[in-house]
Amino acid sequence: MKNIETLTQEAISLLKSLIKTPSYSSEEELTALLIENWFRQNNIPFQRENNNIWAFNQHFDKTKPTLLLNSHHDTVKPNQGYTNNPFEPKVEDGKLYGLGSNDAGGCLVSLIATFTHFYTAENLSHNIVVVASAEEESSGKKGLNSVLKHLPELDCAIVGEPTLMQLAIAEKGLLVLDVVVKGTASHAAHQNPDNPIYNAMSVIDWFKTYQFEKISEVLGPVKMTVTQVNAGKQHNVVPAECHLVVDIRVNDCYNNTEILETVRTNVNAEVTPRSMHLNASSIPVSHGLVQAGIALGRTTYGSPTLSDQSVLSCQSLKLGPGESLRSHSADEFIYINEIEEGIQLYIKILDDFLRN
Repeated sequence: MKNIETLTQEAISLLKSLIKTPSYSSEEELTALLIENWFRQNNIPFQRENNNIWAFNQHFDKTKPTLLLNSHHDTVKPNQGYTNNPFEPKVEDGKLYGLGSNDAGGCLVSLIATFTHFYTAENLSHNIVVVASAEEESSGKKGLNSVLKHLPELDCAIVGEPTLMQLAIAEKGLLVLDVVVKGTASHAAHQNPDNPIYNAMSVIDWFKTYQFEKISEVLGPVKMTVTQVNAGKQHNVVPAECHLVVDIRVNDCYNNTEILETVRTNVNAEVTPRSMHLNASSIPVSHGLVQAGIALGRTTYGSPTLSDQSVLSCQSLKLGPGESLRSHSADEFIYINEIEEGIQLYIKILDDFLRN
């Protein structure tokens, strides 16, 4: 077995190679090859479907529960504020710059190194499966969700996203609604008591003022925001419809189906969800993974950002090196020592969780 220092240096080298290789969502073919090479070099059998790659620990036992380690290797496109080459893995003042370095390359290589450390371990309480997934940034159909059918039932998961190695024990879900408020088209010069734009005002007000009863201790209340309004094409024509887009951040007290039913009951409009699978996630503070982290001085919090946790039905913890505020920013970076600390903490947490 390689020592942790060697694994860490190889993980940082892999991250530099990933940064050099463009991997926008649904275009991750070349970074998938780099991850394949890691497993080959470490004599670990793996499987691949589309641009997702996964592997099981050597002593997989069907009678044991399974822990998932997951992070993604796709990135968003670099924004216009970059002053560095986004595909140049430059190290300055302890920072490794490059697109995807923080979100979520540092997490991915740290989890892969951690999995490699435990690959040959015997007598663990759980099986381990690691998944390097695609299409996370676009919530695509060929991402983690498409791999789950190939995996055994999952007992729990660590999803690698930048959390400064603090414990995100809950994550808000996302429900985006297209809302169509109907009315009667007419000439603007004529009286029209059924103007859909005026009708939409009460609908907008409901989204603004309605409060869901259940408030999460970790994530707070459900938050609904009307983000787009569109109606009409001519100044002298009252349109037949007014279209709204509503962004709903769902806490762990509700699933998306319950939220949708409440909206449809209360608004006089056609309501169509863009998707239903991006549910809220959580894990109890009492869970062994969380307790192992707390014992190492880690703090718990609720995350407002969405990740691949949303497609998992098992209890899951979001945890990883790097900082969420750097994600999708110009001149994205991660500190080298954050990766070093991340691998050490992942291993210590799993040592506690898997060997007790």
